[in-house]
Amino acid sequence: MPILFDQNISYRVLNLISTEFPDATHVRLIGLTDFNDYQIFMHARREDFEAIVTLDEDFSLLQLEHKAPPKIIWLRTGNCSTAILAQILLDNADLIRQFLNDETFDCLEIFK
Repeated sequence: MPILFDQNISYRVLNLISTEFPDATHVRLIGLTDFNDYQIFMHARREDFEAIVTLDEDFSLLQLEHKAPPKIIWLRTGNCSTAILAQILLDNADLIRQFLNDETFDCLEIFK
């Protein structure tokens, strides 16, 4: 389940969630740091990423305009540490997998 983490989330989260999300990567690791949200969204679509994980609304707005794929996992957690963010993702790993396998919904909002 390849998922792409937006630049507003630390790339360090990947090490903390790798047991549940081994195929996850970060925009920084694939050279997209200076890309805008639209370019990242379209890159994720072209490269068959299942979802983009983000902390802001921008990708959900792009998805409304351009439709899925990719799906959006919008973390509505506010400002929190990378460790807490990782724990939220791990605590919701089953929900995230269900969401990725369900064709009904395109945006998953996870609250703290």
